[in-house]
Amino acid sequence: MRQLLTFGCMLLAAGLAAAQPSKIARDLKAGDATANVDVIVRFKVVPTEADHQRIIHRGGALKHEMGFIKSGAYSLPASRLAELAADPGVEYISPDRPVHSSLNIAVPALEADIAQKYGWDGTGIGVAVLDSYVKPTIPDLQGFLGILSRVVYNESFDNNAADSYGHGFHVAGIIAGNGSSSIQAHLSAVYKGIAPNANIIALKVLDGNGAGTDSTVIAGIQRAIQLKWTFNIRVMNLSLGRPVWESYTQDPLCQAVEQAWKAGIVVVVAAGNGGRNNTLGTNGYATIDSPGNDPYVITVGAMKTMFTVTRSDDLIASYSSKGPTLIDHVVKPDLVAPGNRIVSTALASDLYKEYPANRVSDNSAGGYLMLSGTSMAAPMVSGAAALMLQKEPFLTPDLVKARLMKTATKTFPSYSVATDPTTGMTYTSQYDIFTVGAGYLDIWAALSNVDVLPAGTTALSPVAAYNAANGTVNIVFASNAAWGDNAAWGDNAAWGTAVFLSGSSAAWGTSAAWGTSGTAGFNAAWGDSAAWGDSTNPASESTTVLLTGEN
Repeated sequence: MRQLLTFGCMLLAAGLAAAQPSKIARDLKAGDATANVDVIVRFKVVPTEADHQRIIHRGGALKHEMGFIKSGAYSLPASRLAELAADPGVEYISPDRPVHSSLNIAVPALEADIAQKYGWDGTGIGVAVLDSYVKPTIPDLQGFLGILSRVVYNESFDNNAADSYGHGFHVAGIIAGNGSSSIQAHLSAVYKGIAPNANIIALKVLDGNGAGTDSTVIAGIQRAIQLKWTFNIRVMNLSLGRPVWESYTQDPLCQAVEQAWKAGIVVVVAAGNGGRNNTLGTNGYATIDSPGNDPYVITVGAMKTMFTVTRSDDLIASYSSKGPTLIDHVVKPDLVAPGNRIVSTALASDLYKEYPANRVSDNSAGGYLMLSGTSMAAPMVSGAAALMLQKEPFLTPDLVKARLMKTATKTFPSYSVATDPTTGMTYTSQYDIFTVGAGYLDIWAALSNVDVLPAGTTALSPVAAYNAANGTVNIVFASNAAWGDNAAWGDNAAWGTAVFLSGSSAAWGTSAAWGTSGTAGFNAAWGDSAAWGDSTNPASESTTVLLTGEN
């Protein structure tokens, strides 16, 4: 199985951290003092040419300007890091970390087919896909009569203009594929995306192995913001991620997605595939990837459609990463969507060639491929956001997020058991607020919702706080959030009543709906564990596209 998100074990640079603990990220390696390291430097103000020159004079080189987050990406001798950290104009230095990539059944299950019948198909909406290459000539991404491509812009940020990996093909097809290849080939099903007439702005931030770095992703985010008005970019899809190493308030990836959100772009991020990760004894809790740990963005976990068009039998995918987020304890994911065994276009891609068992049609019939992972769930929500913005162009990102969460289906079983078809291992999932968030995406319900938010109201995801006195976890809402004790929508508006205790903000504990019985998740995540950010190794595992999915 090809790993789309693989991370080696990162070590602390003890000497550096001791020298400047508040300015140098804990995973920034000292390494060979004579070698260069790739770093992202955040300044206290937008860096000027003089700031760049000070680093260049230290033997560094500028890789990317990132003024929109007061930062720049540089290559710099490791021996000069402590000196740079002492610069009063520098606020924080982090490594340029590695980042990797994380419908015939799914569309009716989400009631997207109803939306399409009423004419909501994403027309006029631009969706920025930050991923591997998206080929403009893919038949399912063509426009009217197949004359013009709906991939209206293509740019690479990794010094390789194109690749045939296929992850970007698949993601773009879930968002905006029109199913034309399956129709022309007379296949038994039409593999159509959620918003089949939306435009794709393809920003290549991952290479031919599905790998990239923080700086390439941030450069892509910056370009999407710059091109927003040119291509009406209203949605950004990030089916990628990496482990959390610091608070979202310091993480450069999180700072970048926040700027996109504030620029009026709905940012949708895959939660990660660490739900089975018990490395730190958390039973998969606290494994949300960055930048999905940011409270602004919409973070999406994965469901299984069970190969039926009804929603009532759908179950959580056991690999879907669970919250709360490491260090900050933000309540994530925000909602869940189909992500297991999803069919989308993979025409002439490396993935299509390498995994014949996952092919749904031969290459002459469009090259459809079945893949699994939260990488496939995120574009479901991106497509839904495109439909909502086509219907109501003046919706803000916060109102899109709030409506999606409020209208999400909240009826789940208490537990379910999944079997990995490859290993035969079984996994038990508990349907709590940190597993399914506000619920299961319901596109038609979201389109039908007409609720509004008072001026100045946000849809920031709340924070989980452990109360040692009574052994419960309480949800703490921002003062200006759409939900909470004093908000117009109330605590239960987004999450329903099942995850709360007796109407209070308690969401987990010995007497709450989700407690110590069943799984050991509560004790593991809320004891003296890495959920509180004490460990030097994040409780996160590589996000892979699971080629076989799970039963």
